[in-house]
Amino acid sequence: MTRAGPGMTYDFDTLYDRGATDSLKWADRKARCGSGDAIPLWVADMDFACPPEVARAVQARAAHPIYGYPLRSESYYQAVCAWMERRHGWKIKPEWLVYVPGVVPALNFAVHAFTRPGDGVVIQPPVYYPFRKSILENGRRLLENPLVRRGDRYEMDLQGLKKAADSGAKLLILCSPHNPVGRVWEKRELEDLAEVCLTRDILLVSDEIHFDLVLGRQEGRRHTCAASISEEIARRTITLTAPNKTFNIAGLTMGNAVISDPRLREAFKAAVGGSGIEVSNVFGNVAAEAAYREGEAWLDQLLSYIEGNYRFFAEFLAEKIPEIRALPLEGTYLAWLDCTGLGLDDAALKRFFCQEARLWLDDGPKFGTGGSGFMRLNLAAPRSILEESARRLEKAVSARRNR
Repeated sequence: MTRAGPGMTYDFDTLYDRGATDSLKWADRKARCGSGDAIPLWVADMDFACPPEVARAVQARAAHPIYGYPLRSESYYQAVCAWMERRHGWKIKPEWLVYVPGVVPALNFAVHAFTRPGDGVVIQPPVYYPFRKSILENGRRLLENPLVRRGDRYEMDLQGLKKAADSGAKLLILCSPHNPVGRVWEKRELEDLAEVCLTRDILLVSDEIHFDLVLGRQEGRRHTCAASISEEIARRTITLTAPNKTFNIAGLTMGNAVISDPRLREAFKAAVGGSGIEVSNVFGNVAAEAAYREGEAWLDQLLSYIEGNYRFFAEFLAEKIPEIRALPLEGTYLAWLDCTGLGLDDAALKRFFCQEARLWLDDGPKFGTGGSGFMRLNLAAPRSILEESARRLEKAVSARRNR
């Protein structure tokens, strides 16, 4: 593919064989799902090639045969800061950036840096399951403030959040945009959240790894970085970002914690250093810089493609399989499916998808309170894969109806 120029169209329809790439997403389908030909629509890993500009940059670096310890260059920092300001309207400084190998390790670093065993940490389930693990496996106390579903839309329970905060919370982990329910929090919602944190002396860890994956941008929807709300909340916020989900480069272990307060930043750096993980990935650095400098046109077309995939799948369900409903999707490429209309318990629902529909999804209980009766489906695949998945699901539901 030639270098992108004005009006260039990127390819999201090609099917790539990932069987020989040691892909976590595609491996061991028989052992892990019960069906060797199950279509994997589970982990947040796209079946699209990364931007060609990123691939070229990595290939150019790989041409030099020495892959020693890297530094992150001044141009890297400039690219990250420019992206944040251009795409999200948040002006940050290079010295605020702390390397992390990914958001999940960073969650654990934050828990270690800012809490002690027995301290309370708040999460808002159903939510990305490593949140819970980072708390419980580090000996901290889990405080839940479940999201409230009103109609087909989820909201934060502010009164519940205040109660959880008053139960000895030291830290609150926010998922923004929210995985798995697909909400892009509005500025007013984040302002309310910030007020709770400020009045109760709680630090905010904001996982914003999906912040570039906002749907409906043409209608004006935007992601608001929590730390950009005010200087006061910025001084109490650790923002976790990465290009990994946006540009499908998770295997290059790259991310940034954005921390404006020097005291918090030094404490976080100490936790990272204490883990022994301080040196970044040579190819991750190159890929991230290329993505932030040259990947915007690719991203805009990706978002349009994912919106099309969501519309296709949601409309197919509404017409052919009303027992399953795709809830509205504002951000991420992960559809949250309400499967309660099938009348199955969670164990039976998981078996149904894997063994009868031959589809490998993430089951809702994995995401904690509020996940029962749901499945999470990855939409970031060529349309033909979703069309085959829809046919399989329709056939399996039809067979169940006729029993």
